[in-house]
Amino acid sequence: MFERERVVPRILLFALVLCGVCSPVSAQEWARKMFNGTNHDFGTVARASQTDFVFELQNIYKEKIHIAGVRTSCGCVTPTITKPTLDTWEKGGIRAKFNTHSFLGLRTATITVTIDKPYYAEVQLSIRGIIRGDVVFDPGIVNFDSVDFGEQAKRNVDVSYAGRSDWKIVDILSANTNLVVTPVETRRNNGRVAYELQVQLKPETPAGYFNDEMILITNDRRSEQIPIRVEGLVESPITVSPAALSLGTLEPGQTVTKNIVVRSKKPFRITNVNCEDDCFEFVPTDEFKPLHLVPVKFTAANTPGKISEEIEIETDLGNGTAGKILATATVRDESE
Repeated sequence: MFERERVVPRILLFALVLCGVCSPVSAQEWARKMFNGTNHDFGTVARASQTDFVFELQNIYKEKIHIAGVRTSCGCVTPTITKPTLDTWEKGGIRAKFNTHSFLGLRTATITVTIDKPYYAEVQLSIRGIIRGDVVFDPGIVNFDSVDFGEQAKRNVDVSYAGRSDWKIVDILSANTNLVVTPVETRRNNGRVAYELQVQLKPETPAGYFNDEMILITNDRRSEQIPIRVEGLVESPITVSPAALSLGTLEPGQTVTKNIVVRSKKPFRITNVNCEDDCFEFVPTDEFKPLHLVPVKFTAANTPGKISEEIEIETDLGNGTAGKILATATVRDESE
C-alpha cells in the first residue's frame, strides 16, 4: 500500500496492504496513527468564552496525505482543517471551536475527518465540555493583538454572573508569569455580580506569540474553576531578513558572501554576531542606525555535505535583544 518514511519495518507495510481485506475499523488504523490524540475535554467554560482546540497530526508516510473534509455530529462544535495537504513529516491539525454563544450545558460531539489520498479513510475525534449559563465573559478572550517589545499593554474583560448573591472571584491563576491580573468588582445586587478583569502584560515579556489560559477561582464549590484564554504577539524590536540564508552549492575552499538585513523602528548598534561554525565570518559595523547590512562570508571546508548553522545577531536594544536566522549550504564531494 504505502510506507512510513525510513523507519517503518516491512511487517507494517504488509499490514497496511492487508487493510483492503480487513474490517473497516482496522482499515482506518493507518490514518489514526497520524494523530497524537483523538479525544479532548474542554471541561467547564463560561458562556461566550472563546474556546477551541487543535487535534494535531503529522504525515508519517512517504505519500502525500490529503484531507478532503470534516463534519460534526453536533452544531456545538465547528471543525476546520488547518492544512489540507501534508507532505512527509509535515504537520497539520483539525481545529475544533466550541460554540459557547449558542449552546449551554453538557455537550458532546464527534468530528469525522475524511482522508481521500492516497487512500480513503475516516478518523473520529471526540469532544465534550460543559458550557455554563450563569457566567458570561465579554469579550470571550483576553486578546492583546500585537504589542511592541518593551511596552506595557492592558486589556479588560467584563465578567457577569447571575445566581448567588455571595458569589466571588477569590483568586486567578496562570502559568504565564508575564501577566498581572486584578479583578475589580463593579456590581453586586439582586443575585447579579459583575467584575472587570484588568489584565496587564509586563514590558519585559519576551518577543513572540503566546497562547495561554487564566483560571478564575470562585467560591462556588460546585464549579470552582472557570478558564479564559489569553493570547497575543509581542513584536521583536528587530527584524532579520532573510529568515533563511541559502548560500548555495560550493566546491571545497570556495568562498561566497551574502548580506543579512537587520532593521528596527529606532536606531541601534550591533554588538556581536555569533555562529558556532568557524567557516562563517562576519564584519558588522558599530554604527548607530535603524538599518544594518551585515556581510556573511562563508568558506567551504574540505568535508563534503550539507551545512546548517544558526546565526545570532546581538544588539544594544532592550536587554541585548537578538535576532536569529538559519544559514544553509552544500559542499560538493570532489571525488564525484
